Amino acid sequence: MGQVRQNEQSGGRRLHPGGLLRRTRAARLVAAGLTAAALLSGCALGTESGSGGPGATGQAGPAPETKAQRLAKKQAAIAAATRRWGLAQVPLTAPAPPDAKPTLSTRDGFEVEGQEDLPHVFTTVPVKERVVFLTIDDGAEKDPEFLRMMKELDIPYSAFLSDYLVSEDYDYFRAMQKQGTALHNHTLDHPYLPGLSYEEQRHQICGMQDIIEKQYGKRPRLFRPPYGNYNQDTLKAAKSCGIEAVPLWNAEAFIDRVDYREWDRDLHPGDIVLTHFRGTGQWDGTMVDMVRQAMKVITSKGYAVARLEDYI
Repeated sequence: MGQVRQNEQSGGRRLHPGGLLRRTRAARLVAAGLTAAALLSGCALGTESGSGGPGATGQAGPAPETKAQRLAKKQAAIAAATRRWGLAQVPLTAPAPPDAKPTLSTRDGFEVEGQEDLPHVFTTVPVKERVVFLTIDDGAEKDPEFLRMMKELDIPYSAFLSDYLVSEDYDYFRAMQKQGTALHNHTLDHPYLPGLSYEEQRHQICGMQDIIEKQYGKRPRLFRPPYGNYNQDTLKAAKSCGIEAVPLWNAEAFIDRVDYREWDRDLHPGDIVLTHFRGTGQWDGTMVDMVRQAMKVITSKGYAVARLEDYI
């Protein structure tokens, strides 16, 4: 463009070489000055806006969400999931976990000789809050819809696994673990433990400890004996394998009902609720149907589901 301007200024006349050189130098000096001014102006703008880059506007980004806003968004998502999964009511929110975990003791009538030196056996966690704990045994049914439902509804639960069923699909329970579910011990093969010797029981319990640690990276603290049956050798073997507590159950959820251990046929604060990984092959319904029924009972009685591992 400098050359075009020079032709316009010459009017078609031949310019003297000296004049052309002076004009060219002058044009270069003017261009350099304009470029420097533009650069300085751009730097100044970048400094004022705080962006340090071209095109900065100086406007601040959106304010981060507050805790109340995040909570409201989560509650809205759970309400939407409640409708989507056909629950009768929105699940109640459990209170924050206690700063100090409750002191456990073995339930009366569930002791064995030497119980004071063995893992406690209990059906209820000693709490005052209206919370219960959902636990699911064995691992027979591996329903992806169940995983999706529990994640969307944000319902905590604990899994007690037997390898003869879990080994069919370790990845399913790995996905469950990634959603925050703790995986615990329910023996290798689900035998009637009191009918076995101490060493045989120890093989069943320690062997499952080894598999869960290998597959999922963590050795369980909790153990549930198959059918809820155990003897002194069971608890001794469990302790030798690193088990710290033996949670049984005070209520059991099925596809069409909830059964209770207590005479009043009701839930109580801290009750442990048992159910199983079952589907249409064993039940007249799916895992999703079972959760829908269990939550209908739990919520209607004014209870929230809390995470067992936060309390024991």
